[in-house]
Formats: sequence, structure tokens, C-alpha cells
Amino acid sequence: MSLERSEVEGIAQLARLKIEAADIDSYATGLNNILNLVDQMQAVDTTGVEPLANPLDAVQRLRVDEVTEANQRELFQTLAPQAEAGLYLVPKVIE
Repeated sequence: MSLERSEVEGIAQLARLKIEAADIDSYATGLNNILNLVDQMQAVDTTGVEPLANPLDAVQRLRVDEVTEANQRELFQTLAPQAEAGLYLVPKVIE
């Protein structure tokens, strides 16, 4: 796929970019190089290849999910400026 000068101008307009007329050809060349690379990558046969989340196939060590602090909800609600029925009341900020 090859981009023409008019297509680069259209892309720049859609992206709200101001490109000088003298630079359009270099942008077209750069975008065409990117599109050629994408075409090369799409041409690779990947049948039978498992997708990877990590190239090293590493797993993250997780700690045991256990409660380490006592529930202090009542204490914190007594410190709040306004609380009602277990909820913190805040002033309305959006009309």
C-alpha cells in the first residue's frame, strides 16, 4: 500500500496536524515505510503459534490474600465531617 500526497494531507487534516507543504513528501515516505513493515509482519505464517503475554513465560509471585488490619470503619466515620448510614456525605460538585 502506498500513500499519495493528497492522502497524507487528508490524514493530517483528520489528525488536526499542520504540516508544511515542503514536508508532505517526507511524511508520505515515513508513513509508507510503516505500512510496508506492517505488510511484512502480516505476511508471516503464525499458524500453530501460541500467543504470549510475556516472552519469558514468567508468572508473577502472589502473596496470600489475608486480612492484616482490623476494620476501623466506625472510627473513620466518626472523624468524617458528614456520614450517614455507613456512607460518607460529600458536597455536590456537578450541577
